Amino acid sequence: MGTGTARFAGGPATAQVNRTGLAVGDTTVKVGILHSETGTMALSESGSIQAELLAIRQINDMGGVLGRRIEVVQEDGASDWPTFAEKSAKLLGKDHVAAIFGCWTSASRKAVLPVLEKHRGMLYYPTFYEGLEQSRHVIYTGQEATQQILAGLDWLMREKGAKSFFLVGSDYIWPRESNKIARRHIERAGCRVVGEEYAELGHTQFQPVIAKIKAARPDVVYAIVVGGSNVAFYKQLKAAGIDLNTQMLMTNSVTEDEMLGIGGENIAGAYTCAKYFQTLADPNNKAFVGAFKEMWGDDSVIGDVTHNAYLGPWLWKLAVEKAGSFDVEKVAAASPGVEFTGAPVGYVRIHDNHHLWTKTRIGRARRDGQFDLVHETAGLIEPNPFPDDVRNVAA
Repeated sequence: MGTGTARFAGGPATAQVNRTGLAVGDTTVKVGILHSETGTMALSESGSIQAELLAIRQINDMGGVLGRRIEVVQEDGASDWPTFAEKSAKLLGKDHVAAIFGCWTSASRKAVLPVLEKHRGMLYYPTFYEGLEQSRHVIYTGQEATQQILAGLDWLMREKGAKSFFLVGSDYIWPRESNKIARRHIERAGCRVVGEEYAELGHTQFQPVIAKIKAARPDVVYAIVVGGSNVAFYKQLKAAGIDLNTQMLMTNSVTEDEMLGIGGENIAGAYTCAKYFQTLADPNNKAFVGAFKEMWGDDSVIGDVTHNAYLGPWLWKLAVEKAGSFDVEKVAAASPGVEFTGAPVGYVRIHDNHHLWTKTRIGRARRDGQFDLVHETAGLIEPNPFPDDVRNVAA
């Protein structure tokens, strides 16, 4: 990875900025990248790796962090939660990285969390998720339930008059917890859930589920299938004669990254609720998209989680510089209030609860694999991972 013409020296003395045995020298600092490069989740996580590497290259080109060039130790979680725990222990216990940028699924994050606590590490987690968690050892750069699940459902009920919903997801923590939250919110609004189905990760035979959807005739299919299973699900929906221009479908788990595998022609018309879409007109985003394509090719695309992954290294850099130290406890303490005005979405800020203030947006999928923006909140939504509506579901 190139570092342009930046020179690395002249920062604070290492003894001042590294009091806890991290891999920080006079001119370098090591960080970890931990995502699924193989397995069913590679379809979704490859973009996160690309975005983190781009951010790190840009930071290095600007002189690094506290005068030190970032070096990357990259590990493959292999779509396997125990492997994520094992690799995070290696990154923290052997490589002594100053931060980890990684995970995608809630299952992988939950597997890594006790390792972070044991080794006093810091994770920058990029995926929208169900909420119900807050850790001093994690900065959640994606959306929690109020910023995505509840916001998207409210829009469907308010703007589209939706009254009945069929819930379908992959069978692990995030879809099940998300659908508990969704069901409670739907029913409290006086609407109905007319079906709820799950499929194992990597599952590719969705015809029985699709038959149940057709029989139930819901106003909205609420689909949170993840990874490679998305390809089969949407192709089989189309093959079954379900036209997403007439059958409303909302997904939180299909972004531009997944659309590469699904094919725009198989999902055109569906809605996605997210923080970021590649088509955003913000000047920050135009520069980001240009830099991303220059590094990864003109055919590369950028989805919501890819964007959120790009935020991680920048927010870490800003927190380290605010703290004047790489020590995790000091970085954690300095993180609330950190603002990133260069974010491709325009602006984000870290809340005291380690989640981000951010806008919520809804896009409609196009045949070319991009989205048309159809809704954007007027202001930033305050993150609240434990609202009463969600806390009661977990009880």
